This record gives sequence, C-alpha cells and structure tokens, in this order.
Amino acid sequence: MSRRRRLSVLAAAYAALSVLVATGALDGVDQWSVDHLMPGRPDASPGPSLAEAAVPLLHASWRTALDVVANVVTLPAQALVASALAGLCCLALARRGRRGAALAWGAAWIAGNAVEVLCKSTITRPLLYANHHALIGLQSSYPSGHTVRSVLLAAAVATVWPAARRWVALWAAATLVLLELDGFHVPSDIAGGLLLALLLIPLARDAGD
Repeated sequence: MSRRRRLSVLAAAYAALSVLVATGALDGVDQWSVDHLMPGRPDASPGPSLAEAAVPLLHASWRTALDVVANVVTLPAQALVASALAGLCCLALARRGRRGAALAWGAAWIAGNAVEVLCKSTITRPLLYANHHALIGLQSSYPSGHTVRSVLLAAAVATVWPAARRWVALWAAATLVLLELDGFHVPSDIAGGLLLALLLIPLARDAGD
C-alpha cells in the first residue's frame, strides 16, 4: 500500500470513528470497558475544563496507588508539559540544521492539539454510567489528547534521539494503558487519539525530509 493511500485510510478511519462516537454506536464497547477495565473509573463529576486541563495535575486524583502511578507516568503527555518537551525537540532539530524537520514537527503538534480541541468542542457522546451515576466528564472526551500527545512526542523524541526510540515507545504504550485503567478515557477516545497521531507522524516525517 502506498504512503498516500495509507494516509487516506487513516483519515477515513478517524472520520468514521468520530461519527460512530457521536452517534453512540460504540457505547456498548465503551460501557463494557467502564464496567470491567477501569478500576480507577471517575465519579459522576464533570471533567476538567480546558483551562483546568492545561494546568499540570490541577484536576488529578491521588486517592489510590493506581492514581499516583497514572498521574506520574502520563504527566509528560499533559498539554503544557508535552508542549514544552515537543518544543525542545523542535529546537534540537533546528540547532542541528534541520529547520524543515523542526517546522514540520511543530506544525504536526499544533494540528494534533487543534483537532483535539475542535472535536471535543463539537462531538458529544451519549452518557456512560458507573454504578448508575452518569459519567459526565466522558461525554466530551473524544479524542484523547493525552494519546495524541504521547504518541507524537514519542515519535518526535525518537527523531531527535534514535537511541531512545524503544524507551519512549514503552512510555507511550504504558500511557495508553493507564489512560484506560485509571478512568481518563474509554477505548474509543484512545483509538481516536492514536489514529490522529498516526496520521500526523508520517506527514511530519515527509515534510521534514
């Protein structure tokens, strides 16, 4: 399959998944994950606002050991922290004379976060429940910004420091698992974030070559 066709398939898959989430077609899968794969599931309170989500650990829970592990591991994927780290990657590329790559990764980063905010502002899934309480915070949690940022950041770091590729890949994988286990996101959120990141990474690599 050609690169252009792969990108078209990823874009179509993301669009289709967005429609499925908005119409509630995946509610059965997501509700099952809340019931069986989310020991750290949230309560019925609304999720953080965009302003709260922008401040590291402001809205975090520290009730359990799982909360602590999830907060620490996923911290580098938090919006401000991840943006700073991505900026350092772009700066490192620019200092090595790879200005095209620095601009490409910067553009991919901005695009990924912009699409996340746009989708969260426009896509509202039907309510999910835990112990008969509505999980209001998960209504507008698609796609997972932590997922987008963790995968993009891992790819950017691997571009700057190839020797770290295995370690950042392991971190990104652990982040995705903890996002589910600790109740940050349901599977459709994570799948959407992953598709979006996988769409942007080859675009950044191609533009930076």
